[in-house]
This record gives sequence, structure tokens and C-alpha cells, in this order.
Amino acid sequence: MLTPAASALLPGDGNFDYLLHHVLDVSLTGIQLLRPVYAPEEQTPVDFAFVYTNPAGLRISRVTEPLRGTILEHFPHTHAAGVLAYYQRAFATNEPLAYEVNYQADGLDNYLRFQARRSGEHLLVSFTDTSDQPRSAVEEALRASQQSEQLARAEAEAQQANLTRIFQQAPAAICVLDGPELTFALVNPLHQRLFPGRVLLGRPLREAMPDLWNHEGGRILRQVYATGVAHESPEIMVPMSRVENGPVEDIYFRNVSQPRFNAHGQVDGVLLFTFDSTEQVRARQQVEQLNQELETRAQARTHETLALQAELLAAAQRQVQTREAVYQVFEQTTVAVALLRGPHHRYEYVNSAYRSFAPHRRLVGGTIAEELPELNAQGFGALLDHVYQTGETYVGVELPFTPDPRLGEAPPTSYFNFTYQAYYEAGQMIGVTIIALDVTEQVLARREREARQGELQRIFQQAPVAIAVFRGPTHMIELANERQLAIWDKTREQALGKGLFELLPEVEGQGFKQIMAGVLATGQPYMGVDAPARFTRHGVTEEIFVSFVHQPLREADGHISGIVAVITDTTEQVRTRQQVQALNAELLAINEELHESNTQLTRTNIDLDNFIYTASHDLKAPITNIEGLLLALEHELPAAGRTGDVSQMLTMMQEAVERFRRTITHLTDLSRLQKEHNPDSNAVALAPVVDAVRLDLTPLLAHTHGQLTVTISESLTVTFAEKNLRSVVYNLLSNAFKYHHPDRLPDVHLRSWLADDYVVLEVQDNGLGLDLAQGQERLFAMFQRLHTHVEGTGVGLYMVKRIVENAGGRIEVSSQLGQGSTFRVYFPR
Repeated sequence: MLTPAASALLPGDGNFDYLLHHVLDVSLTGIQLLRPVYAPEEQTPVDFAFVYTNPAGLRISRVTEPLRGTILEHFPHTHAAGVLAYYQRAFATNEPLAYEVNYQADGLDNYLRFQARRSGEHLLVSFTDTSDQPRSAVEEALRASQQSEQLARAEAEAQQANLTRIFQQAPAAICVLDGPELTFALVNPLHQRLFPGRVLLGRPLREAMPDLWNHEGGRILRQVYATGVAHESPEIMVPMSRVENGPVEDIYFRNVSQPRFNAHGQVDGVLLFTFDSTEQVRARQQVEQLNQELETRAQARTHETLALQAELLAAAQRQVQTREAVYQVFEQTTVAVALLRGPHHRYEYVNSAYRSFAPHRRLVGGTIAEELPELNAQGFGALLDHVYQTGETYVGVELPFTPDPRLGEAPPTSYFNFTYQAYYEAGQMIGVTIIALDVTEQVLARREREARQGELQRIFQQAPVAIAVFRGPTHMIELANERQLAIWDKTREQALGKGLFELLPEVEGQGFKQIMAGVLATGQPYMGVDAPARFTRHGVTEEIFVSFVHQPLREADGHISGIVAVITDTTEQVRTRQQVQALNAELLAINEELHESNTQLTRTNIDLDNFIYTASHDLKAPITNIEGLLLALEHELPAAGRTGDVSQMLTMMQEAVERFRRTITHLTDLSRLQKEHNPDSNAVALAPVVDAVRLDLTPLLAHTHGQLTVTISESLTVTFAEKNLRSVVYNLLSNAFKYHHPDRLPDVHLRSWLADDYVVLEVQDNGLGLDLAQGQERLFAMFQRLHTHVEGTGVGLYMVKRIVENAGGRIEVSSQLGQGSTFRVYFPR
């Protein structure tokens, strides 16, 4: 699951030569590592030799085999295209430079975009084929960002892999001691082979090597940890055994002890570089013995030995310095490294970055199956088996790894670029190296970008307005959503890539061309509201109305390259508005007629009110006179003359006068009711009003032998005009007793309660009942009576309905003929 971004290549003699970049082919970006080629006595490279080209670079270069030789040998046309000169500038300036070129080679047009920068004594180049790609400002910026990221990543990976290779092949024994106890945190294979019988990794120095701990060498290590000052021991003898409980022997070491600092500048460990010089010391001792035997020959041999020792010492010092530099950098790298040995893939070494993936597991000494069974379960074990069996390197790109969630060691899923590579010792493969780079952040960021882009695309397509993007002076259609295509009556294939006025020639003469040219020229947006436009749709030219905004589209340098148009089809709204305007004109004429009619009705009502008032006023006097004459006539007639038909006629005349008087009174009440549409309302207690009406109805109750049952809370109030409330109660109760059934005594119930925003007053009787088949309108109509055998004018219920409705209430009735009626009045609270 883990891979190097770069590794060092060594020729057969073992000397470091150059870098081989294992650049991961994540996209279509080509990557090349080039070495400058100089002419004699020239300071500027005249050509560049290929060191490495990734698969994408081979595809873009149209070659199938790894490139060898130089740029001009394989691609002589690059000299005329300026590519070689661009490489020379990038190498000389030591700064990343971007370059874009198009040229013909083998009869084909090539459009390439380069970015190159110097990396040590090499030139690192990334390039992409842009032949079939649109060159929008946003995409150009994105591609530049991607290339810069690829270059930085390739350079970092090259450096990391180089250090890794140096560490693995360093000819010195190296170990890392952690903390004040100097615990072996890292032991390379050469160091472990110095003490094949001792378990070092993970053990404190006092426990793993008590002989060294109590020796001068242990004191030096503790001093380096305490002071932070490095120490070099040219030669130190330690009497100790190479295996635990083994025979003690004098072992000679040359050591370099280097303090290791954490991120806060504090010493947290010691780097120990060791060179076993026992053989050299013993050889020197033998030479000294020979010198005693043969002084003359010994002197010569001594000079040779000393020269050899000096050379060996110098070589050892150079190796120690190299190892020190390697480890200082290696321990700071974020690239995870592990060494697996044997067919079961047993961990022999892991660095701190690798250990961070599983901080709670032992790893070293255990196998993959024992320490990270998730790797086998997710298929990585089979990949390791294949590498071990065939020696073929495996490169994984952005592969997911999910640790056991119960251990809580890492996010649920991480993504890695990694390499599984065969590991050799003495020319024989003994295991597999794992080198990995955690690319979770990049993968998640890319997925988030893709999701956002997809979401933006969906929003763009589902926008409730028409949207289009036009490029250049020809207004080439680059984007158009479905609503825009519907306005044009065109498909996406018909529209994209065409000039607007090439696609819609009928629009050219309608002023839109001048508007868009003005936006491009001035950089000022233009807004149109309900503008008419004629389009040919389905073979028919029709006029629609649109509201639109033309917004200039600027590049990163401020240059205006196009227009973003947001368009709304307002045809329906305009047509509706036109219809509304026509209707308003018609309604205005009707309103004028209604106003005239209302004026006439107002005059008529005033005349009717005046007539009612005059008639009731003028008729009162004649009725009073008639009543007086009847009383006088009755008084003047002798008793004998008031019998028979005369007496009956006098009674009928008196009843007619009473009916006439009541009619006049009701007409007066109606006139007053018309004028008092909204009388003053107050909170009126309902119970006292009902008690007062009961007293007024005492004669009627006595006459009918009726029973009145009242169920009203003493605290219940109604916001109403008191006199109108009394009129409503009086009319309902008097009707209940007046229209009683002849076969049973009247039994009337009056109840009241609260319901939502109303006070409900209910009057229920067991009287004659009503036939409501003809509708309630007749029941509440003026001068309408459903029972004519009882004296009345047909005005009472009409007045009750008008009084209640004028106050915002309502009245309802339910009845069954011959059974009785129930009236409910809803007074607003």
C-alpha cells in the first residue's frame, strides 16, 4: 500500500549516479527528468539527455519504448519550436517557467504546454497535450495549478526516494536511540549484523547492551543526549559479547554520536553511526608484532599499514558523514518506508511515518498477516506475494486502505500512492520494500471539487432561468442550459460552438447584436426588461418577451473575453399584464357605471328612508284619530246597539288599527336599522338581558302556559349594542312561544356557550317547526311568514338577521316540521 515518489539508481560499481523518478501517472501529465549535456568549454547546456520519462510522457511523445539519448537526437524539431531554448532558460534561472508551443511533426499538429524547473543538476519537466482542450481562463488557471503541483510533488518524491535508497544501501551501521533511556528505536541491517545474537529494537541500551552502558561508550552517548553536542570517537574498544551471554571479546568501534532534535528544538534522541574497526585494529596489532621481529621490514610494512589505515579512516569518515546526512533528512520525511523479509513478509524495519499508520501495533518482528491483517483482507497481501515471487515492481495509485475501526488508529479510509519493490542483498532477493505516500487529502479534495463541479453543472442545468455563455466577437456559444435551448428551439448539438447570429440569423436585426458589442467594448453590464424578440420556432416566426442581463466575462488579467447572459422568458407575464390592462380598462368603465348606479341607489335609499320616516310620522296621527273615533263611537253607542255584528265589527276595526300601528312601528325600526349599520358595542352581560326579556314575555308565557328554561353563565358577556342584543333575544323567544304546537304546551330552552371566537346563543322549542325545503332565504326575508294563522308582520327575523350580520356574526336554523325549531346566533367575542 506504500510507494516511493523517486528512488536512486546505482550502476554496477555501486556509486551514486543519478535520480530515477517514479512519477505516478495520476492524470495525462507527462513527466521527464533530463540531464544537461555540455559541449567542451561551454557553460550552457547544448542538449539534454533523457533520464526518465513516465508512461503519460511516452504516450504524449508518441513513443512506446523508454527514451534513451538526447532531446535533439529523438526530437530535432524541438530546436525550431523553441523548446530547447526554453529548457536552457529554465535550467539557467533555477525558477519554474511555463511555456506553450504548437508545431508540426510527422504531419501532425502538436499543442503542448510545458513547465520546467531545475532540480539539483537535473531539469524536471512536466508537459500536457492540449490539442483537444478548450482554452478558457478558468481551465488555463486550473491546468497551471495542476502542473505546478505535479512538479512540486515529483521533485519532493524524487528527493525522498533518493534518501531512502541511500539509507538502504549505506555502508555503515546506523541506529536511532530514543529518550533518556536511549531505547533502540531504529536499527538498520548492518548495525543488527554487528550483534547477531542480541535483540536490540525496542529495548533500552542498559538492558540490550549492559556492557556498553557501563563503558566509556555509554557515558559518551548519555553526554550527547544531555548536552546536545555531537561527539566523534576515532576508535574505542569495548569488551563485550556479540550475542547475549556469549564469550566476551575486545571489539573496536569508530562512532559518530549525533543529537536528534524534535520540532521544539529539544533533544529527544541520539543518532549513532558505527564502523566496526576490529579487523583493522587486529591487523595493526599483528603488524606491530612483526615490527618487533623484523624492524627493517616492519618499518616499510608500518608505512603501508598506516597509509591503508588513513585511507580506510578517511573512507569511514566520509561514510559516517553520508549516513548522518541521510538519517537527519530521512527521519523528517513524510514518506512511509517499510522493509519486509522472507515469503511471509515479516517486518524487519519501519520508519516513523509508516509506524504512524498503526501506532498501537508491534509491527517489527511480526508478519503482515499478524500485524496488519486488514492488508491481506483488502488484497494487498496478494500483491506482495506477486512481487516476491516475480521480482516485478508494483505501483499503486490512489488505492484505498481501511484499518480495523476498532483500533481507532486512522481515519476510516485513507488513500495511498505506493510501490512494492523487490529488495536485494548480495544480488539475491530477500524481501520487499514498501514506500508509500498518503494522498488522502488530495483524493478527497479532488472528489470534493468534482462533486462541486457536478453540483454546479446540475444547478446550471436546473436553474429556473435561461443561462448562456458567449465567447469572442462572434459570440460563439460555449454553454447553454436547457431553458436557453428551449427559447431558441435548438438542441445542444445544434447550438454549441456556433456563433449566436449564425445560429439565429433572424435575431440579428433586433438590436441584440449592438447591445452585446457594447458590453464587450465598455465592460459595462446591460439589463433589458420585457424586451420583445422574434424567433423562428417550428417553422413559424413568433414574438416573445424576455428580461435579460448581459454580464461581461473577464479573464484573470482583466481582459473581457465573452458575455454571460441570464435570460427569463416573460412572455406569459407580459401577455397576462396586457390582458390585465385591458380588463382594467373594461373594469374602469364598469366601475364608472357601478358608481353611477350606486349614486342612484344611494339617492333611492335616502328617498326610501325619507318616505318611511314621513309615512310613519304622517300615518301616526290618522291612526290615532281613527282609534279615538272608534273609542268615541263605542262610547256613544247604546249598550243594546253593541251586540251582534256591530260588536264584532268594532273589535275587528280595533285589531286592524293595532296591526297598522305595529306595522308603522316596524317600519320605523327598519329605518333606524338601516341608518345604524355599526352601532356602538360594549361588553354586555347576557344573563340580565335574558331576565329582562323574560319579564316582558310574562303575559305571553301565562297565555300559552309555556315553560322557559335558561342555562347561561352569570359571567358570560357579549360585545354588542345592548338594545340590539335585547331585540335579538326578544324576537327569538317571542317567536318560540307564539308559534307553539296546539297539541302540547310550549317548552323552550335557552342556552349559551363559547365556541372559538364566538359566543353562541341557542333557542330550542317544541313548536310547529318549519319547512325549510324552500330555503332559509324566505324565512329571513322581509314581510315573509311561513305560518299565517298567528298574528305577525314578517319583520322580526329579518331584523334579527340584519342586526347580527351587521355586527360580524351569523344566525343558523335547524327545524323539522311538526317537531320544533332550533335557532343559533353566533356573536363575535
